[in-house]
Amino acid sequence: MALKVKVFDEEHEEDLEHEMNRFLQKIDERDVIEVKFQVGVSCDQEDDQIFCFSAMIIYRA
Repeated sequence: MALKVKVFDEEHEEDLEHEMNRFLQKIDERDVIEVKFQVGVSCDQEDDQIFCFSAMIIYRA
């Protein structure tokens, strides 16, 4: 089996959760090696905060 990664990037944490759960339903939980999560925040020209929720799943395939 080879190692693979799946990267997710969403503007809302609920969307990230949904996409990750959809992916995880397709693979055996024993094949998941690690999950990494990150949140990025920036401001636009009007000083509105922009969030970026991202995660990476490392797994065997």
